[in-house]
Amino acid sequence: MAGHSKWANIKHKKAIADVKKGKALTRVIREITVAARSGGGDPNGNPRLRLAISKARDVNTPKDTVENAIKRGTGQVTGESIDEVRYEGYGIGGAAVMVDCVTNNKIRTVADVRHAFAKHGGNLGTDGSVAFQFKHCGQFVFAPGTSEEKVMEVGLDAGAEDVTAHDDGSVELVCTPNEFVHVKTALDAAGLHAEFAEVTMKPMAETPLAGDDGEKMQRLLDALEALDDVQEVYTTALVEG
Repeated sequence: MAGHSKWANIKHKKAIADVKKGKALTRVIREITVAARSGGGDPNGNPRLRLAISKARDVNTPKDTVENAIKRGTGQVTGESIDEVRYEGYGIGGAAVMVDCVTNNKIRTVADVRHAFAKHGGNLGTDGSVAFQFKHCGQFVFAPGTSEEKVMEVGLDAGAEDVTAHDDGSVELVCTPNEFVHVKTALDAAGLHAEFAEVTMKPMAETPLAGDDGEKMQRLLDALEALDDVQEVYTTALVEG
């Protein structure tokens, strides 16, 4: 892995997140609804819902909006029918891509995703074609200069699985999805604020892409991120720049 690439990619993810802020409210509401539908409306017994509510607070979602989204998920109030769907495919250089969507029209969504892949040099695959290349986990990445020792001490005590220092000076912590909120609370309390902190699909191995290939891959990822029905985009591509 190129030493600078891990941090460069995290900075790009942060830039994308800033662009997505205009859509953040819609996305967190949808996530709350599907989380409540799949695991129940009690956040104490539903880690996914607890995390979704935490994200809603981060973007200043009104309490009534959160409660209504939970009620829609549990069937207490009616609303549009929405479904979760995951699409898998390949980008430049065979890099794996997974696209998580929440939609009220699967026909529209798959057409939009397929078009983005085709327009930018990728292709849509079949279910399960790339999922095995990712690990579902909580991931925290801290800026270069952060004390690896302190992250390890606090993180492992809170239930983290692993802490890694990268060549570029950044520090990465990985935990199970269910432990994410607990680990994040402990890190924040210790003054350790990650630049990137998400429950994510972490690539098991990465595909380095530079130059024209890197630029093409980034355009594909940006096009997918821009689609209204897309919640998250995951890839094994490591775009070097």
